[in-house]
Amino acid sequence: MMDKKLVIIPTYNEKENIEEIVRAVFALEGDFHVLVIDDGSPDGTALIVKSLQLSFPERLHLLERSGKLGLGTAYLSGFRWALEHRYDYIFEMDADFSHQPEDLLRLYKACSEEGADLSIGSRYCNGVSVVDWPISRILISYFASGFVRTVLRMRIYDTTAGFVCYKKKALETMDLDGIRMKGYGFQIEMKYTAWKLGFQLKEVPIIFINRQKGNSKMSSGIFGEAFWGVMALRFRKINSRV
Repeated sequence: MMDKKLVIIPTYNEKENIEEIVRAVFALEGDFHVLVIDDGSPDGTALIVKSLQLSFPERLHLLERSGKLGLGTAYLSGFRWALEHRYDYIFEMDADFSHQPEDLLRLYKACSEEGADLSIGSRYCNGVSVVDWPISRILISYFASGFVRTVLRMRIYDTTAGFVCYKKKALETMDLDGIRMKGYGFQIEMKYTAWKLGFQLKEVPIIFINRQKGNSKMSSGIFGEAFWGVMALRFRKINSRV
């Protein structure tokens, strides 16, 4: 029986990218499904997804939320939906082609064949593999991951990576209600929680390409949340659901 695989793609104003990214995922071998979680995009992103559902009724799913509620809450909603629908492997991926769809296969292989419970599409495990970012942003991201490694003592080079594959068992075990960070710090907290619960994390080198269409959702506030959140994580007791 083939593994059930779900790619979760959060969106806000991604009309330039959403149809192309969905079709690229569906063109891969392995029967990937896609769950788009749209935060009330005023540009009509959700309408495009609904039109695509006519062509992919069994594989394309949509959750619509009212307003921008945060990246972390979008993924948490997606994780709960995936577990309810009994998916075996659950992926996080951006809509803007900064993550290459064909790398989903490598993340899946790391979990399905190479012993990982959580595989990470890593920009930094083989040096710096980022295209079209200003050097200032590369330095901030790279040294932020170094800060996280130092504080949390977790040997992951790309702690803020948003291109990830989870085995179902990892998400079932984690207390998703206890995840506190909502912005990009959410990515750090999820990896740290899995690691503290004894799951195997594996970095898979990727080339990250800055978006070519649409606007970035980055804001200065995410760095403050991540900094103070990481400091608090270091002293927090991590509990499982089981």
